[in-house]
Amino acid sequence: MSRAAVGVIGSGNFGLAISNLLAVNQDVFLFTRREVKRDQINSEHRVSDTRLAKNIYATSSMEELCRTCQIIFPIIPSAHFRDVLRTASEYLRPSHILIHGTKGLDIHESIEKVDNYQAIRKRHIHRMSEVIQLETSVLRVGCLSGPNLAKEIHEGQPTATVIASDYDEVIEAGQHVLNSDRFFVFGSHDLVGAEYAGTFKNIIALGSGLLAGKGLGKNIQAMMITRALHEVIYLGKELGSSSRAFLGTAGIADTIATSLSEHSRNYRVGYTFAKGKPLDDIVNSMEEVAEGLRTIKIAYFLSKNYKKHTPIIDTIYRIFYRDLRLDRAIEMLMRYPYAQDVDFL
Repeated sequence: MSRAAVGVIGSGNFGLAISNLLAVNQDVFLFTRREVKRDQINSEHRVSDTRLAKNIYATSSMEELCRTCQIIFPIIPSAHFRDVLRTASEYLRPSHILIHGTKGLDIHESIEKVDNYQAIRKRHIHRMSEVIQLETSVLRVGCLSGPNLAKEIHEGQPTATVIASDYDEVIEAGQHVLNSDRFFVFGSHDLVGAEYAGTFKNIIALGSGLLAGKGLGKNIQAMMITRALHEVIYLGKELGSSSRAFLGTAGIADTIATSLSEHSRNYRVGYTFAKGKPLDDIVNSMEEVAEGLRTIKIAYFLSKNYKKHTPIIDTIYRIFYRDLRLDRAIEMLMRYPYAQDVDFL
């Protein structure tokens, strides 16, 4: 393998999709803890039905990956992100560049361990780029966000993404290793906005799936997506973001893709729940995490603690966690006294 190889931490569907995209331009080291998956990738160049490029090498050694690769893409569920970065920290140096692809938030252990979300405040949450800088010596960090459904990427369908960072060299490095004739990479300096936009759009996808599962049409889905976008923009501003990223590739583009596609995990959770399947059964049957289920709890209690008017966020939370009937929820939202159409610009 080339010394100029690029690393990926995480072998879920999106981690595999990014690995295949990176393999167009250079060799790829892919970290996975699961030795069975590692051996299957190296011997058969596939995971289940997903074919992988032959220049993707899987390793279970974090030291090997960090020693070989200067540019690394951590793509790990948010609940495990900090623990994995702590494991990698002894092998990471200030010379590394980390561009994460995780669309979720880190929660202080005092909140999560006892499921005490009602006590959550801004000081209890961190974006993934902040976790990288808190747990490692890496300075040059960025995030990858956009309409990047893993299944469509594996099928070779064209799409685009945005790499956001405070550093031009991070954006340029990410564009260099990822740009291809089927994957275009925009750049942005709005790292905070890109991370919050990519995280909160999962809430909207849950809601869209609920409506589709109830058999409702695109008119009401479009209205829910539009009004919910207002709410997550307000919440993002409370957390220090501008509204700009929510209207770009990391925001509205990703929101449309994940809110209208059956390939979206969060959409499928909402759809299946609306069909009557218990939430615990849905979660236990999923191979990978639907980040929206965690994010909706964070958003709900943040909005309550900071006295934000977020009727759609409140309603989606109550449907999943307070046994609010979907029919009743729709009736409540249709009667909600919205005053203005667009008021966040």
